[in-house]
Amino acid sequence: MNGSKTGLRLTYFTDPLCCWSWALEPVWQQVRETWQGQLQWRYVMGGLIKDWSSYRDTMQAVSRPVQMGPVWLEAKYASGQPFNEKIWITDPPASSWPACLAVKCAGMQGKEEEMLFALRYAVMAGGRNIARKEVLISVAEGAGLDMDQFRKDLVSPVASAALQADMNEAQLKGIHRYPTFILAMDGRPGVLFTGYRPAEAWHSIIKDYLEGQESAA
Repeated sequence: MNGSKTGLRLTYFTDPLCCWSWALEPVWQQVRETWQGQLQWRYVMGGLIKDWSSYRDTMQAVSRPVQMGPVWLEAKYASGQPFNEKIWITDPPASSWPACLAVKCAGMQGKEEEMLFALRYAVMAGGRNIARKEVLISVAEGAGLDMDQFRKDLVSPVASAALQADMNEAQLKGIHRYPTFILAMDGRPGVLFTGYRPAEAWHSIIKDYLEGQESAA
């Protein structure tokens, strides 16, 4: 996505409905600013919730929408980020796949990062159901997308294939929890780390990796 003087690359596996990715957002912004010009990154949409009939998070004991509220509260208290956890009672998103697809559509216009942030803000701070098409369209308008193209891409096989490629990549790498990151450079094994971490931990991981200490994370 962005050029890197060091050849350092970060793959960010995430999902618009991943509360810990939203909790991480201020840290992630700081990391991008600190390592600007040295770190290249890209996003991979994981397809966190296909539907609630197939979703099971045994670690968090979540299998129904109402059980997601306490997880969001935990992320809220850990990070200080705004969360509207009541959405899981009032209007729970049925799936994260429509929002993942919307991110890939935005990426086709070079606005993947803007759309991902806007979707997270809409659902987590604003309590808007991003599984609904009308909400996706409203968010896309706010993110400055070409709306005629966005509407076409939402039903295009190209965008669907791009999302499927992301989910295949996550599955191939055995990634089932988000956010997960893979830090890599040419000619060296990558290092994988998962979850919410403070900025200091991020900087240590990146510095250690640049110095050749792949096991630091």
